[in-house]
Amino acid sequence: MTYETLTVARAGQVATVTLNRPDVRNAFNEATIAELTQAFSALGADGSLRAIVLAASGPAFCAGADLNWMKKMAGYTHAENRADALQLATMLRTIYACPQPVVARVQGDCYAGGMGLVAACDIVVAVDTAQFCLSEVRLGLIPATIAPYVIKAMGEQASRRYFLTAERFTAATALRIGFAHDVVAADALDATVAEITKALVNNSPAAVRQAKTLVREVAGRPVDDALVDDTAARIAAIRASEQGREGVASFLEKRKPAWLS
Repeated sequence: MTYETLTVARAGQVATVTLNRPDVRNAFNEATIAELTQAFSALGADGSLRAIVLAASGPAFCAGADLNWMKKMAGYTHAENRADALQLATMLRTIYACPQPVVARVQGDCYAGGMGLVAACDIVVAVDTAQFCLSEVRLGLIPATIAPYVIKAMGEQASRRYFLTAERFTAATALRIGFAHDVVAADALDATVAEITKALVNNSPAAVRQAKTLVREVAGRPVDDALVDDTAARIAAIRASEQGREGVASFLEKRKPAWLS
C-alpha cells in the first residue's frame, strides 16, 4: 500500500515504518494518525512478521502536532476536538497493543506527541544528541492522550516534573529515567537496532508475543491469589504449546529450534 506521510518497508521478518515528513520535522496531522493506525493494524495482523521498527526521516524524530493541523483544531467544537483526540488515542493504543514487538529508532529530537509515539513502543534506542520535551503546557494544553504511555515509560515522579515544567531534557536523562533503553552515537544507531531485532527474530514467535502481553497485563497488578493463578496458568499453557515443547526439546538436544530452521 502507498502512504502519503509514511514509508513501510520489509526486510525478512522485520518491517520498518518510517515517518516521512522531514520538512515539518515529522510533525503529525490527521493523515499521519490515520496512516499509522492503518499501518500498524495491517502489520500486526501479519503472522509472518517478528518485529517492527518505528523510525523517522530527516534530522528530527517527531516534533509533535503539525502547526497547520493545530490551527484547524483551534476552530473545532468540543465534540470535534473529542473525536479528533480519540483518533490520536486509538493510534497510540494500536502501536502499544501491536502483537509484534515494536522498536523505536529515535535519530533526532522528539517533542510532545512524538514522545507518545516512542512511549507506545516496546524498546527505545535513541541517538545521544536527541532532545526530548513534553511541551504542551507552554501552549496551555496538557499531554493527555499520550499520558498513559509516557507515565508507564518514565514513571510518575519524572512525569510530574516534565509534564509541569515543559523542560527539554537530553538523551542521557531519558536513559536515566527509563524512557530510553539504549542511547548510542549516531554511527551506532542502526547496528544497535539491528542487534535488537535480530534477538527478537531468534526467539520463539509465540513466546515473544505472549511475553509482550504478559508485561502489559501484569504490570501494576497486586500480587494476590488471582495474579498467582493467572501466571501459573500462562506458564502451564505455553509449556504444553507446540513452540514451548520444541524450545525445551531443542535446548536439551543442543540443536536449533524449528523456528530458526
